[in-house]
Amino acid sequence: MQSENRPVLLAIESSCDDTAAAVMQGGVLLSNITAQQIVHARFGGVIPELASRKHQENILNVVDAALKEGGTRISDLDAIAFTRGPGLLGSLLVGMSYAKGLALSLDIPLIAVDHLQAHVLAHFIEEPRPAFPFLCLTVSGGHTQIIRVDAPLEMTILGKTIDDAAGEAFDKTGKMLGLPYPSGPVIDSLARQGTPKYKFTEPRVAGLDFSFSGLKTSIKYFLRDQMALNPHFIKQEKAHICASVQETIVNILLHKMDSAAHMTGIREIAIAGGVSANSSLRERFETKAREQKWNIYIPKLQYCTDNAAMIAMAAHYKYLAGKFSDLSVTPEVRLQF
Repeated sequence: MQSENRPVLLAIESSCDDTAAAVMQGGVLLSNITAQQIVHARFGGVIPELASRKHQENILNVVDAALKEGGTRISDLDAIAFTRGPGLLGSLLVGMSYAKGLALSLDIPLIAVDHLQAHVLAHFIEEPRPAFPFLCLTVSGGHTQIIRVDAPLEMTILGKTIDDAAGEAFDKTGKMLGLPYPSGPVIDSLARQGTPKYKFTEPRVAGLDFSFSGLKTSIKYFLRDQMALNPHFIKQEKAHICASVQETIVNILLHKMDSAAHMTGIREIAIAGGVSANSSLRERFETKAREQKWNIYIPKLQYCTDNAAMIAMAAHYKYLAGKFSDLSVTPEVRLQF
């Protein structure tokens, strides 16, 4: 056991299709291991039952690798953290059950972590770290939010998607274009080879909320109409279509973020989540920051997608605050905070 201010934590992330484990001591990351599941690619999306089975296959090896890389014995651990949600129920249950069993056997505390809060706190794994209060645009396959962060464990959602998430818009577009899953990185790569020559609907939603369902519909009917005129349209124009879709999504995200900054007067601005790995979003975000004189924070790519390091970072703050869970804790499939 370590001192109260330098706890040794094992964190487990299993919200979707990546099995991940990390070890952190006193807020310093010692290891961060992820096993990806390639089995879903041929289905064009994550199959929940397959995901939970793969988590069961991977979790022992991933945790063992994290402990070894972190130079940590299991007896050194002060607490076990896990992703409570949101996520796929079967996937969450695998990580939660493993964490419960290990915490019980070692007689150490259990820490339940909200996946979305962890994405925000990924900014505190390494320097530079944002000052409080700051705004965080959290964009992933399942969520799109603007969050005001007043302290590590004090967050308020200012805006969120009322239907689909930005990441889902990327993936559904990829499916319409016949691209492999996950489509976000493929669209990003193709977009760099094209120009945004086509215009798509940018939904107008009041306040700081988002909507992407109308955009997906606009893309669907655009492709249908163009393919009726030219059956080779998608093949010939794929790069330009990707550039146009990507620009539209980034425009929507930056417009709302700009509105949030003006409404709150906050100039400490961050982005997080899997879509924050998108090169156009990162570049346009930096340009907007220079124009608006924002102090911006963009995590390293390995901390954008689902990972256990961010779960460990959130758990560190919860440990210091004494926010532990008991064995009756259950998964939260939907966003709760």
